[in-house]
Amino acid sequence: MNTQTTTATDIAYKAVGDYLLPMIGLPESSGPIGHFGRLRKAFLKEHRPLTFQTMLLNGTLDAHLTDLNRQATERKETLIRQMAAKEGISEELKAADPMAWVQRMNNLRAYAEEIILKELVYD
Repeated sequence: MNTQTTTATDIAYKAVGDYLLPMIGLPESSGPIGHFGRLRKAFLKEHRPLTFQTMLLNGTLDAHLTDLNRQATERKETLIRQMAAKEGISEELKAADPMAWVQRMNNLRAYAEEIILKELVYD
């Protein structure tokens, strides 16, 4: 079996017998895509298939999803901190009435996640 490597149109091909097989592979993973990254991937796949396919073929999808997940997580933490300060949710409330603190923090988390989904994931 004779194998040669030729390059045409920026894609490396390997000659195996009478066939030229492209030497392609997936790029290295840039990290875990996380919760928001998975939601974005599903959104792109279903509602923006051309963008999804372009990013997938260019090898930029994984980096995009990882970066979006990082941005969304940071934004969520910032929003929760800001809203908790504005609403007066503090460590004193946590010590005095833990159940009320958990309830209010869960509400803030849900609200912050809605904002993130609207601004970053489903845009």
